Amino acid sequence: MDDAVRERIRAALYAQRDEGYRALQIRTIPTVRPETILGVRTPALRRMAKELGRGPDAAAFLSELPHGYFEENQLHAFLISEMRDYAACVAALEAFLPHVDNWATCDQMIPKAFRRHRAELRGRAEAWLASGRTYTVRFAIKTLMDHFLGEDFDPACLQLVAAVRSEEYYVNMMVAWYVATALAARYEAALPLLEERRLAPWTHNKAIQKAVESYRISPERKAYLKTLRTVRCVK
Repeated sequence: MDDAVRERIRAALYAQRDEGYRALQIRTIPTVRPETILGVRTPALRRMAKELGRGPDAAAFLSELPHGYFEENQLHAFLISEMRDYAACVAALEAFLPHVDNWATCDQMIPKAFRRHRAELRGRAEAWLASGRTYTVRFAIKTLMDHFLGEDFDPACLQLVAAVRSEEYYVNMMVAWYVATALAARYEAALPLLEERRLAPWTHNKAIQKAVESYRISPERKAYLKTLRTVRCVK
């Protein structure tokens, strides 16, 4: 990427820094080095991404990896999210996912291109799930949650996610989130994951906790889920 383009983008980021917000981000995104966080709020980053995406510099920006700042990774994630060409989107993700180092960048990638390509997406998500990289695995689970619990429900995905075993907190939290969401959307299909203890103990209990907190699950079902808690819950 041309130095002038890089400096123009960074100048725009610097101009929107918020020290109070930066302090909050440093606390809530602990896997990112504090010196790489500028403290630019998400709505401002989304606006920047839309402007960058309409101009000639987006391709150059996407090709320059790794980035130096957390906010540049956020811009990258939002640019990918706006892509409508599936093949281009997947290629961009394959290049970018190995550089994702935090839950926020991972979770804020919601590619529009995925909506019309779920048949191809299913296999791609399974490959990401097998990658062994923390945030690639987390992204894979979130993709399965976003796209295969609704009208394109695939019961096999429940088993794929339940089989995930990791020492990584941010992977296990996403497994719990997925299971809680599955209980809200597909209760009868998801319930055996808990009744048959198919999750790791900590993840099992965390999934129940998140399900009990959900407004989409009835009080009667919540009461039953509480009875499925396991005693061992150390992480």
